[in-house]
Amino acid sequence: MFPKLLIAIALSVAAAFVPQTAPYAIWILIVAVVVVFIIEGVRIVPQQMAFVVERFGRFHAVLEPGLNLIIPFLDRVAYEHSLKEVPLDVPEQICITKDNTQLGVDGVIYFQVTDPRLASYGSSDYIVAITQLAQTTLRSEIGKMELDKTFESREEINRQIVAVLDEAGRSWGIKVLRYEIKSLTPPESILRAMQQQITAEREKRAVIAKSEGQRQEEINIADGEKQAAVLKSEGDKQAAINRAQGDATAIRLIAEANAAAVRAVAEAIVDRGGPEAANLKVAEQYVEAFANLAKQSNTLVIPANASDLAGFVATAMTVLDKTRQTQVAVRGG
Repeated sequence: MFPKLLIAIALSVAAAFVPQTAPYAIWILIVAVVVVFIIEGVRIVPQQMAFVVERFGRFHAVLEPGLNLIIPFLDRVAYEHSLKEVPLDVPEQICITKDNTQLGVDGVIYFQVTDPRLASYGSSDYIVAITQLAQTTLRSEIGKMELDKTFESREEINRQIVAVLDEAGRSWGIKVLRYEIKSLTPPESILRAMQQQITAEREKRAVIAKSEGQRQEEINIADGEKQAAVLKSEGDKQAAINRAQGDATAIRLIAEANAAAVRAVAEAIVDRGGPEAANLKVAEQYVEAFANLAKQSNTLVIPANASDLAGFVATAMTVLDKTRQTQVAVRGG
């Protein structure tokens, strides 16, 4: 404000020393002062911005986005705040875990000014305040966990830091929306040990997977052999059953054929001329049997009365005669 007034006064004085503009010097001064008042009294606030106005050094008002008027010399815009969400990088720091391991941690804070008045007068520098508080809270949370747990608990750490910062930020006129850990960097020796552990774990899983594969292969082979043996035994069983059924059928058929032959012989004996035919058949078979003895073996066992063909035939005919009489009795009954 004052530099602009000094420029206006300097212009009017310069106009007073020029003969052509000397009569208008006072008007030039008045116009210059009016222009300065207009420039200083009109404030255009952009969207998502807030201007804090002080009057005589005390808080007076917060200018909203748009066209605003203030009183020059009495009012001044002391602070300008962005109401947008702001990302703030938190520098990396060394934290000590519960198992006394050093861990380099950095992150980023997302915050937003919600109360321009508190943001202006609640803290001399709220950005430094939330950065320091975030680092302090992070060291505290990391110190409660062991090294392995920190890699699994990023979300939990982020929530705890946001809760602490948001509670403290209320008196500073800001709201912490979220906090994100960017990286967790253990010492080089720890990284090598972790890499060795990961390699050993992978090799262990590979050995287990290989052994499981071999075990499953042996199980499959044994199961296949078992099924093959079962199928073979079932086949042998079915073949034996089929052979037995075939033999039984053959025996039954032979028996039935023999029975039919015996019945036919019995019926033939009863008929006329049957005994004579039977005598002739028995004599033929007797002679044929003796004729084949020499063909089967070099040793012959001959009955004592082998020449008594008539007696042998008579004996056979006696049996046939009894059979015929039985047959006739059955028919007569």
